[in-house]
Amino acid sequence: MMSIFLDGFGLLMNKKHTIKSPLITESDLLNFDRENVWHPYTSMSNPLPSYMVESAKGVEIKLISKEILIDGMSSWWAVLHGYNNPKLNKALQDQVEKVSHVMFGGLTHEPAITLSQKLIALTPPGLDKVFLCDSGSVSVEVAIKMAMQYWQSIGGKSSHKTKLLTVRNGYHGDTFAAMSVCDPVTGMHQIFDKVLMKNIFAPAPSSTFGEAFNNKELVELETLFEKHHHELAAFIIEPIVQGTGGMRFYHPDYLKACRVFCDKYNVLMIADEIATGFGRTGKLFACEWASITPDIMCLGKTLTGGYMSLAATLCKNEIARVISEGEAGCFMHGPTFMGNPLACAVANKSIEMLFENNWQAQVSSLECHLNNYIKPLSKHNRVKATRVLGSIGAVECHQNVNIAVIQKRFVELGVWIRPFGRLIYIIPPLVINKEQVEKLASAIEQVLDEEVCFLG
Repeated sequence: MMSIFLDGFGLLMNKKHTIKSPLITESDLLNFDRENVWHPYTSMSNPLPSYMVESAKGVEIKLISKEILIDGMSSWWAVLHGYNNPKLNKALQDQVEKVSHVMFGGLTHEPAITLSQKLIALTPPGLDKVFLCDSGSVSVEVAIKMAMQYWQSIGGKSSHKTKLLTVRNGYHGDTFAAMSVCDPVTGMHQIFDKVLMKNIFAPAPSSTFGEAFNNKELVELETLFEKHHHELAAFIIEPIVQGTGGMRFYHPDYLKACRVFCDKYNVLMIADEIATGFGRTGKLFACEWASITPDIMCLGKTLTGGYMSLAATLCKNEIARVISEGEAGCFMHGPTFMGNPLACAVANKSIEMLFENNWQAQVSSLECHLNNYIKPLSKHNRVKATRVLGSIGAVECHQNVNIAVIQKRFVELGVWIRPFGRLIYIIPPLVINKEQVEKLASAIEQVLDEEVCFLG
């Protein structure tokens, strides 16, 4: 039976039971978690193990069982300046004493205005309108809706532009429109195929970052633009780094060509910078590698330094003007927690800290450590390839990992790394030091030697 407790004191009640004793031991809490709390990408019938966190500081996560783990994941790319950062804590505390949340419909506030000003100044030129939303997937939904409503507002033959073009191996989130532009074969959402929008997929970019560019790979991409431009509302892509699609780093000339084709065939370009934004690839935004400005840009993850959920969708003035002067007279989207003051205040401080901490030097140093410790793992017979770009280090194996076993081994080795498929990758907070990177790499090297950590 489900136990429900609120604060550990007195009698606590649900519709069927009066509960006299709260859950107080680690075992009780983990048992309840296993039986009742649904974690991401995890079966409730046979759940993956979860490890209970007591606290976190810097790049270390302390479990309630007292193990201390070096975090190699930045909590899914989000934690930029480390956990429990005093400056971010203060920004949060100062704002909560003023106002923690107000609706953004009809009201506004300084943190949101200042954040929007910062984002306009920092992103590629021309992105001058900011829509603040509440998660990366929602940012993609907003971008897709913007593109759709833009063409509907123009009307005439443009109203037939309702499809999206993207590339294979892409990942853009778990909400419905976002799922429809994730890879339909190798992605995570095949089960929803019958109910998703039917979009158009080009081959994944094949020319590798840092190597020669092969112009022949653009032939099929342009053919798809030429054939479908009359029905395409937008082209969406992760700039330079295909994340969940395999940690693939592709050539900037491919991204440049995407911009050229979008202009040539009158298709809006959406850049999904949720994972790549704020310095992760060695540029403040990955679009800068190709010196392009998309029509719409999605931001999230590190926006608040990993403190709370916040995202933003930026667009060009023309898109906002056409939508605003269209039949609806406004953009038809409005999340409840849009422009949350707490999140905006922390985001403002996180962006300030990027420059105070000299993010270019931080990323350059981290990239050097990753090259020294991750790249050499390519010599292991279990490894197909290793890749490093900016603060991202990836080890692609010949076999899929056994996630339950390998996760347990990483914890035993004092690190937090969450692999998927054939990939073991790390993207640590920018404040990590050389010794901590070395420990992460050493743990990866050790599990590569253990057959039980892999399938097949």
